[in-house]
Amino acid sequence: MRSILNPEVGNHIAAAVRRAGGFLLESLYPRRCPVCDEIVAPGETLICTGCLKQISWVTGPACKACGREVSQERTEYCPDCMRRRHSFDRGMSLCNYNQITSRSMARIKYQGRREYLDFYGTAIAEQLGKGLAAFGAEWLVPVPIHPARERTRGFNQAQVLAERISSEMERLYKVKIPVENDLLYRRKKTLPQKDLNPEARLKNLEEAFEAGEISGDIRRVILVDDIYTTGSTADACAKVLKRAGVKEVLVVTICIGNQ
Repeated sequence: MRSILNPEVGNHIAAAVRRAGGFLLESLYPRRCPVCDEIVAPGETLICTGCLKQISWVTGPACKACGREVSQERTEYCPDCMRRRHSFDRGMSLCNYNQITSRSMARIKYQGRREYLDFYGTAIAEQLGKGLAAFGAEWLVPVPIHPARERTRGFNQAQVLAERISSEMERLYKVKIPVENDLLYRRKKTLPQKDLNPEARLKNLEEAFEAGEISGDIRRVILVDDIYTTGSTADACAKVLKRAGVKEVLVVTICIGNQ
């Protein structure tokens, strides 16, 4: 049946319903701050005002390969990227991996705090969005987790993050970069990377990922993950993406570790 409502009236009603639904949802499941994990006060939408100041943002100068902070403006590459060449073309990260962000990432993965990803995805779009837009990617590709791990966790944090980045890029810059969840998949369940040294990480990820067939002329993709440490996961994913026909891979993560 065709609606008899005036379109504007209908839009106002729909918005009111959404607001009411959001209020009810927030009442039942109040949003928690990604830093302190306390319930966010009214008016502080995604993070406590005080906690926002505790985050160590990645600021220049940064490594031209992985995006890690370097000590001097004239330094082009961090020590790790000077030692080895990566399969991906460039990396960007929002903040430094330290005690604050490590606790936040752990709560996302092991305590189900997926709402933290709303803040991090929005912050990535706000602070790194111009660089992401300039790259000209056709897709955002989340780093996949094994299906068994996703069933246990209930979600893939990289996928949720990518979806938020996509929506915020369109809102802020009118740039549409859709999320492609079916291109890259994990075929082997690996040990948690955080417990392994760099050599063991590379071995752990051998043949862990596969990429499906690419239809159309897809030249550039943005690979999305939560943490960059040694770059082993990003390298493994970028390698199979390029094997499938992708020409350039930009890696974007929430946080990056110091070497």
